[in-house]
Amino acid sequence: TAYCPPNNEPIARVRQASLEDYEETVRKAKEAWKVWADIPAPKRGEIVRQIGDALRQKIKVLGSLVSLEMGKIYVEGVGEVQEYVDVCDYAVGLSRMIGGPVLPSERSGHALIEQWNPVGLVGIITAFNFPVAVYGWNSAIAMICGNACLWIIAKVLEDNKIPGAVCSLVCGGADIGTAMARDGRMDLLSFTGSTEVGKQVALMVQERFGRSLLELGGNNAIIADTLYGPLHTKEAVKMFLDAVEQAKQQGGSVVYGGKVINRPGNYVEPTIVIGLAHNAPIVHTETFAPILYALKFKEEEEVFAWNNEVKQGLSSSIFTRDLGRIFRWLGPKGSDCGIVNVNIPTSGAEIGGAFGGEKHTGGGRESGSDSWKLYMKRSTCTINYSKDLPLAQGIKFQ
Repeated sequence: TAYCPPNNEPIARVRQASLEDYEETVRKAKEAWKVWADIPAPKRGEIVRQIGDALRQKIKVLGSLVSLEMGKIYVEGVGEVQEYVDVCDYAVGLSRMIGGPVLPSERSGHALIEQWNPVGLVGIITAFNFPVAVYGWNSAIAMICGNACLWIIAKVLEDNKIPGAVCSLVCGGADIGTAMARDGRMDLLSFTGSTEVGKQVALMVQERFGRSLLELGGNNAIIADTLYGPLHTKEAVKMFLDAVEQAKQQGGSVVYGGKVINRPGNYVEPTIVIGLAHNAPIVHTETFAPILYALKFKEEEEVFAWNNEVKQGLSSSIFTRDLGRIFRWLGPKGSDCGIVNVNIPTSGAEIGGAFGGEKHTGGGRESGSDSWKLYMKRSTCTINYSKDLPLAQGIKFQ
């Protein structure tokens, strides 16, 4: 049963998949990939363009559903679907640009090229807090690269006479996620979720020498935004209260908020805490809740170090008009995060850049820049079109 965070009322019942359903889905997806991989990349891009158009037609309805199901305010729900649309547009152009270089060969009569091919089947395990965007930026790029995906966009595929299993969906719990992580047929597993679960996924995938793309926890406190929706579940409210209590026990003072709002649903007050040490355990803990820990600093060097001492490394930002400080922040002794901003908040990101973080955030990159390479495998190819058979490095067997 799915419950609506604003009032905790049930809004839908969904039948979850069994392991038998999963097995059938993967088998059909692998078969569908044989068809999809033979379609030229620009034509795959055209189908992804149609997916973007289908989303545009229902963007307000889908945005409302995101808001109802996971608690985001309506404009953020619509914005998340818009992000999927934007990534589809980006992927269309990318479908005519992916490829490797022709490299100079040291041997005459030889050509040295990089060939990029799809990895095959991409498993995408998405998170509750971005139910649409995370799937969108994975699947749109993966599809134009020639991969089948475990998720679904049915009608567009049917209209183009493409097997629906190219984009399959399995709704399930930890048993399905574990099966995906351990399944050797999963050529790439993209996981978005907590660092704790991400570690387990990484170990299971590595055990079979598989390939993973991890987008894990962040801890980017910077701005107290008073326009927000409820927390996702009752358990999240408890985590909020526990975090506030821990902050107090560790020497912090709550100067604003800190309480549950007395109304239906999972609403809590935006909370500002001062007086904590930079290395207090709660400051280093990712809490999915509107809590801001405000820390005072004296020197630039120390506050850069505080930013980097936490285990997470997703997003960071500095507000300054000092040009030197900006470039020190961006430089080798500045922020060690995957996203390093100046004079903008840490939330949100443009789709043209690679999205992801370092350290316990997992090191994966999704969406823009050269993230497409993660969904493909690279071959270095040497072609001899001469009549001789010279060896590299000038080696000759006498």
